[in-house]
This record gives sequence, C-alpha cells and structure tokens, in this order.
Amino acid sequence: MSDSTDPVHLVVACHDGRGHTGKLAAAVRQGARGVADTDVVSIAVDEITPEQWFQLDDADAVIFGAPTYMGSASAAFHAFAEASSRRWLTRRWQDKLAAGFTNSGAKAGDKSGTLGYFTTFAAQHGMVWVNLGLRSGWNSTKGSEDDLNRLGYSLGVAAQSNIDEGPERMHKADLDTAEYLGRRVATYARIVVEGKRALAL
Repeated sequence: MSDSTDPVHLVVACHDGRGHTGKLAAAVRQGARGVADTDVVSIAVDEITPEQWFQLDDADAVIFGAPTYMGSASAAFHAFAEASSRRWLTRRWQDKLAAGFTNSGAKAGDKSGTLGYFTTFAAQHGMVWVNLGLRSGWNSTKGSEDDLNRLGYSLGVAAQSNIDEGPERMHKADLDTAEYLGRRVATYARIVVEGKRALAL
C-alpha cells in the first residue's frame, strides 16, 4: 500500500522501568514499522512534553506499555493516565485503536491486572482495544518456551524477566510476541485509515 496518501500514525506510550519494558517497546516499534506507510513515535510517559500530548491526540493508534509492579501498571504510568483527563473530557482519543504490553518477574506475576487496567483506561477514553489475537503457546508436549505468547495471555503482550537479570537477557519469544503485536496494530490501523478515507469520514 505504498501508494497511500494517508500514513498511519502510531504512538508507543511507555514507562520503561528498569529497561525490560523499554526493550519490549522497541520490539513493538519494529513490528509496526514493518507495515508500509506507518509512522511510529515513541513517548516516555514519565517525561512527556506538551508536543507529545498533541502527538497522542493525532495518532490513529496508541500502544501502552508499563512494567507490572504490585499487580498493576507502574506509578509513573498511572500519573500519565490521570494527566490524560483533559483528553477524556474532550473525547480527544475517541475511536483510536489501543493495545498494550507489560513485563514482570514471575511467569504470571499478576500481569493480567496491568493489561486489564490498560483496557479499562482505553475504554474510558472511548478507544477500540486490539487484543493479542494469538493462541496460548507452550501449553502442550508439542509446545515450546520459544512459542509466541508462551505465557498464554490474550489482552496483550505479557513478558517475563528474571529479577536478577538485565534487559539484555529477555526471552526472545516475548520480544517476538511484542513485534507481532506492533505489526498487528499497525495493520488494523491501516484498515481503519483506508476505511475512513473510502467513506470520507
């Protein structure tokens, strides 16, 4: 679709934490950039500028990311979410696509709490959630820890990193799953952009 006159604008809005979630964000960006005519912007939500708020306003899709701390997204992400209330009041993010990713130390690690929080946050803004769209991996004798979605989450990407290892030791399957999500969201955003253009919305 390289002849399109309307590029897809996708933002990855993330709090990095200790580096692991930032590495997931990089994989998400890589996947999204693999879809033709996709402009990808990365925003550190704990250092967000006024210009970056406007980039979020103009995005076709936003993929949220944060580490899971104590069963939910990090405090820095919660602060960003609360600061978005003006956008909520004006419905500025209405009907944008949204998705999410997170990381914690344990295999389960209450990551569903974070992904559920992202989903509710997006829904309050009137956004349309894009789930992971993958079956659970690594759940049979024929499976492998190298499967996509190896931890078996549906709402978004859930990665696991040992608490005594740096982001350079993150599991490749988790990074590949994050790349898959970026590509999936960018593809659906392209469908939405082309559909709006066709309907002259």
